[in-house]
Amino acid sequence: MAGPGDVLPRTFYAGDVELVAEHLLQKVVVHEAVGRPACAGRIIEVEVYKGSEDPASHAFGGRTARNATMFGPPGHLYVYFTYGMHFCANVVCGTEGEARAVLLRALRPMTGVPVMWAARRAARTERDLCSGPAKLCQSLGIDHRHDGADLVTGDRGVTIRDDGVRPPSPAGAGPRIGISAGTDLPWRRWVPGERYCSRPVP
Repeated sequence: MAGPGDVLPRTFYAGDVELVAEHLLQKVVVHEAVGRPACAGRIIEVEVYKGSEDPASHAFGGRTARNATMFGPPGHLYVYFTYGMHFCANVVCGTEGEARAVLLRALRPMTGVPVMWAARRAARTERDLCSGPAKLCQSLGIDHRHDGADLVTGDRGVTIRDDGVRPPSPAGAGPRIGISAGTDLPWRRWVPGERYCSRPVP
């Protein structure tokens, strides 16, 4: 497998979802697809979702065919379709059956940027390529085929890697955005001072 740094082990994802979210900041998402250059971006913004105790979580009402991946083992990718046109990617964390996940909300593009531009025709600046959960999936070529992908084995070409850049201490923290329930919970995390975030941060 090509790409920067070491692939994160299963144990990385098995911890408390809020800690995993903070430790994911500055890690690198890599997608190696057949027939095109690899694309990679540094994680600079995420959101936490906590299953049955979180009214904004897809798993709040229990297991369904759509959210089944969230209930599976940690270290897999939960990809869902929204608004009839967009895909969003989440990292499954914690203990199997808990349905904990971290939404990948924004990346800083690193490699494969020409491929991202081709995939994101609506982008006007490099910031537009991955400054949102749907945008980053479009740029990296992540879609329904990657729901359940194993981020540790890279069985579908997607991995998350550690290239030695440490997460911020402390990370920025505040309410999640783009939701209608659980809006008071401070479960959005970001790299302070990062201009590639999906929305302005405090």
